[in-house]
This record gives sequence, C-alpha cells and structure tokens, in this order.
Amino acid sequence: MVEELASRGYAVVTVDHTYEPDQVEFPGGRVEGAKLPPIRTEEEQAKVFKVLLAARVADLRFVLDELAALDCGRNPDAEDTPLPAGLRGSLDLSHIGTFGHSMGGATAAQLVHDDGRVDAGANLDGIMLGPVAQSGVAKPFLQVAGETTTRDSEPTWKSFWDNSSGWKREARFTGAQHSSFFDLQAIFPQLAGRLPNVPVPDMIGTIKPERSIAAQRAYLTAFFNLHLRGRHSRILDGTSQTYPEVKLIP
Repeated sequence: MVEELASRGYAVVTVDHTYEPDQVEFPGGRVEGAKLPPIRTEEEQAKVFKVLLAARVADLRFVLDELAALDCGRNPDAEDTPLPAGLRGSLDLSHIGTFGHSMGGATAAQLVHDDGRVDAGANLDGIMLGPVAQSGVAKPFLQVAGETTTRDSEPTWKSFWDNSSGWKREARFTGAQHSSFFDLQAIFPQLAGRLPNVPVPDMIGTIKPERSIAAQRAYLTAFFNLHLRGRHSRILDGTSQTYPEVKLIP
C-alpha cells in the first residue's frame, strides 16, 4: 500500500510504535523490544488496548507536528542532517489521510476523529476501539473487510458505521482473512512452497494473493484520490468488473 501510494505522488510516512513490535531500531543502533504485559483476561486486554490506542494516536499526532516542522525547513532527523534540496515547502499538509491494518485501522479512525488536520481515513480489517467506536466520524472513511469482520458481524463496526456522518463505504473482500491485509498476504504463499504445514487458508484465506494485493492498492488509492485530490473513480460507486472479489457496501 505504501509503495502504491508513493508511486502515485503521495508523501507517505510509516510509523513503528515503540515497545509494541518485537524490535524497533533507532539511529545509532539502539534497539527496543516489545514490553507488552501478559494478557490473561478480556478485562486485561481492554485495559492494554486502551493504553496502546492512546499512545498510538499520540505518536501519529507527534509525527504530524514533525512533518510541519520539516516542511518549514527544520529537519527532525535525529542526526540533524540538512534537508535534501527542494524538499522545504514541498509537502501539502492541507490534505492528509491516514490508514492502518488491525489496531492500526482503529488508530486511524480515532486520529480522524481527534485531529482536525486529518481529512480522511481507512481501516484495513481492524476491530474498532476507543470512543470513536461509538461516536463514529464526520469525515470520509473506508472500511476494508475480510470474510469475518464486517458491520454485519462485528458490533463495533456497526456502531461506528451508524454514527459516522461523513462519506463512507465498506469494501468486502471475498475469501480474505485478517492477515490478508498486510505483508503475510504476499509472504505466506512463498513460505508454503518451502515449509510443511503452513496454514495458508487459515491466515490469508482463499483469495488469490495477487488479486487481493492489486485490489487493495486500487481501492485505497481511489479512496485517497477522491478525498484528498478530488479525483473520482468509478470503482467506488459499486461492484467493479475489474475486481469482482470486492463487494462495495454503501
């Protein structure tokens, strides 16, 4: 998704949320590992998710602050190196979108709600968390769904949808599973050819990986083109002949 959007002329920033992944490497070689507490009950899970969501939203708002500083000519790079020639003033920070997979999608929704600088957001198969799950958003939002996470099956999706007043669509990917919407969609079929007993259908479903990836690229690009650039694409109007695997639910 990042490659696709960058190839279309978007400035794309990716974020690692320190202490969640197995490792995050900082300039100078410092590596921080995961420091998540054990989760034994649903109550403990809810408490941890509440903390993580707040931290993630704060991370993204910090990144937006730093992008504004960069566009004014100050390099927020840890090594304080000069900006490449021509970069100052080149970012259009009046049109900002956000998207993520799983909890990243829930984070995107909360950021759209909380930060006036963000104009549109997309959630790739993530259960909604935090206040936005009940309040919804008033800005354009795209829900990308696998087989099991839709507003027909997931209560947080329904409450988010019912209370969202902006432009909204739900793109349901037939045959897709939760892990279809990040790197495993491409990696798992390659592993299956080398390792025994790789549970490919359980992880990435039955949708053909090349079709899934192409459709994800197309719909996410079309969404941001419409709401950040004002360029309409017919694939957002209904079921597309090019991508029959995707059912668009208004």
